[in-house]
Amino acid sequence: MAAPMIRACCSAANARPTLPFCSPTPPLRPSNLLSHSGISVNSRRSSVSVVRRGVGWRGVLRGVAVSGLGSWALSGVGRRTVSMASSLGKLKREELQVYDDAEQLNASLAAHVADVAKAAIEARGLFSVVLSGGSLIKSLGKLCESPYLESIDWARWHVFWADERVVKKDHPDSNYKLAWDGLLSKVPIPPGQLYAINDALSTEAAAEDYETCIKQLTKTGVVGTADGYPRFDLLLLGMGPDGHCCSLFPHHPLVQVKDKWIAPITDSPKPPPERITFTMPVVQAAANITFVANGEGKAEMLAKIFGEELPLGDLPSQSARPLNGKLIWFVDKPAASKL
Repeated sequence: MAAPMIRACCSAANARPTLPFCSPTPPLRPSNLLSHSGISVNSRRSSVSVVRRGVGWRGVLRGVAVSGLGSWALSGVGRRTVSMASSLGKLKREELQVYDDAEQLNASLAAHVADVAKAAIEARGLFSVVLSGGSLIKSLGKLCESPYLESIDWARWHVFWADERVVKKDHPDSNYKLAWDGLLSKVPIPPGQLYAINDALSTEAAAEDYETCIKQLTKTGVVGTADGYPRFDLLLLGMGPDGHCCSLFPHHPLVQVKDKWIAPITDSPKPPPERITFTMPVVQAAANITFVANGEGKAEMLAKIFGEELPLGDLPSQSARPLNGKLIWFVDKPAASKL
């Protein structure tokens, strides 16, 4: 099924005229507690085995100021202010859930996403979810099957991308195409609620346009606000073998950016070089962050992520956690083999 025609910037075919021009088996439920804008959601454990065990890039960054991190406040249910921490502390073992195989992981991930979506819709009438690329989309495949295909209120979903390659939407490198082919074409989310970048713009212009679009959506309540940053209900992220997430790479100056929501990168150490990405303060402002890591190739890096805390920028995936929310890592046994 071909992707729908995108109007560019923050939406697809039915984009609101006020928006800027931007390009839309029973589950296994491990026990966990999710946080959504002050709302807790409990998932009951089924037969999943959950294991909790102890376990230099330099480049040109154009048009982006690099400085310390700011502050944000919880919105949607009351308003609280939280300062951006200089030290986040060591990741907790209870934030890690290990599954025997991909089938168990994917089933539990689908249940988790459905629970967070339901809580968000009950709290404020919609669900803002952010996708990334890589193997994550394949891991979300259970959402396209029963019971989720019928039970999820897809019309309330608003979908964004944590990072995107600045290529055409039908290009093999496009995260939009990856998500469309593997997930979005199979579920009934209104096309106008798929918020893709404007692929007709330059890298810098596309980043500015996407940020402007999200700012418009905070004014309409589609996206929450958090004292200067957007607060999304759920970020679904993967981890690269080097510890990067979004397009935030280890030791790259982009990790330190605080004065932008969306930043351009023209010297990505991983091709293609031109991308846009959420900045770290936007990631940390999320209500829920869920990482997925599978395969033996992630084992060494995952052990570092759950080891001693490193300075901000050394391992972006270690720093990518909510300052006021819930973090969960879904991993399989091969990925957890060195913990």
